[in-house]
Amino acid sequence: MKKTVALHNLGCKVNAYELEAIQQLLEDRGYEIVPFAPGADVYIINTCTVTNIADRKSRQMLHKAKKMNPDAVVVACGCYVQAAGEKLEEDTAIDLIIGNNKKKDLVDILENFLAEREDGGKPSDAECKSFLVDMTHNREYETLSISKTAEHTRAFLKVQDGCNQFCTYCIIPYARGRVRSRRQSDVVEEVKRLVEAGYQEVVLTGIHLSSYGLDFPEGEKETLLDLIRAVDAVDGIRRIRLGSLEPGIITEEFAEAIAAMPKVCPHFHLSLQSGSNGTLKRMNRKYTAEEYKHKCDLLRKVYGNPALTTDVIVGFPQESEEEFEESRAFVEDIHFFETHIFKYSRREGTRAAAMAGQIPEQEKTKRSHVLLELDERRRQEYMEGFLGKELEVLMEEEVEIDGVHYWTGHTREYLRVAVLSEENLMNQMVLVTPARIHGKDCLM
Repeated sequence: MKKTVALHNLGCKVNAYELEAIQQLLEDRGYEIVPFAPGADVYIINTCTVTNIADRKSRQMLHKAKKMNPDAVVVACGCYVQAAGEKLEEDTAIDLIIGNNKKKDLVDILENFLAEREDGGKPSDAECKSFLVDMTHNREYETLSISKTAEHTRAFLKVQDGCNQFCTYCIIPYARGRVRSRRQSDVVEEVKRLVEAGYQEVVLTGIHLSSYGLDFPEGEKETLLDLIRAVDAVDGIRRIRLGSLEPGIITEEFAEAIAAMPKVCPHFHLSLQSGSNGTLKRMNRKYTAEEYKHKCDLLRKVYGNPALTTDVIVGFPQESEEEFEESRAFVEDIHFFETHIFKYSRREGTRAAAMAGQIPEQEKTKRSHVLLELDERRRQEYMEGFLGKELEVLMEEEVEIDGVHYWTGHTREYLRVAVLSEENLMNQMVLVTPARIHGKDCLM
């Protein structure tokens, strides 16, 4: 009888990609994937550690899994596991601990564990087993790949892992290790498999995508731009999106090169975090607000009206009213399509957590509301600029809006569009001229 496995992901798109790759490895070995509900033989939770809240959610899901079936094997993998280290071995809810760069071996580790149980141990007798690699010295790119994804039209591809930036608020370089890049040829082969499976759009993503290729030895250097060109050359791919980018990678040469490739979508997430130079310096970001604005100008020079999105942290330690106002005014001036606002969350193990001048939670909430209102206004303004224009939409799903069935999808700028149609439009490119905005985020 097939063993059943329930999967749950916490965190970023890279984590989601890795869990989908693990799912395919499990399916290839004959395991049956079931919903994350009571009754599974095995529960696998891919954890996140980006904030203390993420740590707590990871622990909660691990304990929830054990409660759903006390006799099940509970597997904890991912970033929280890597950051928490051996401390987790004392948690009786966990049977297997699998760190980053060991996920590719998860199925083998699981099968060995199950075999040991069947040879004579009772579930309650089994000790937690840990498989962790020291990520501070590991330079190996962990090979995981997919040929399908939970989404039916858009596939996320992990092409890079690790980070060398050491921003003062971030634990990720310790959990993910240093920059490691996937070989271009390997990425291209996966893109070709996804094309054969019917995907028309791919998103190149990583922990610090802009660092792609920095780890390759001299004489074998490949840059992110080289990778984009290689993916662009694959027949059948019609859209290429890029994950979060650092401002430093946007040069005139880079902007002009990607603009010359029609498959590259005019939709760019440029990480900001603050529009105040004082705050940026305490964060150990590698640019000034003025340099960041120049990068946005370069993209608008070659694309006209690209969708620019960003992240902003409010309430970073020592952020004064004046610094917050500088940040707010900067965000207003740039005219982002979307701004993702985060209240600073103290993360143990980072330099920022030990800084003096921690901002009260109430003040963080007040500042985040100011930026949320600005974000809503700017998003509406950007969307209004596309009314009455013919847009190419890749259709993704059928939804009900006000009791009526529509097909929805996204434009090249990642604007959501709804279309009335009795046909099945799944994964079709459709030209649409929207006349109005429905709610906060949908053109119709």
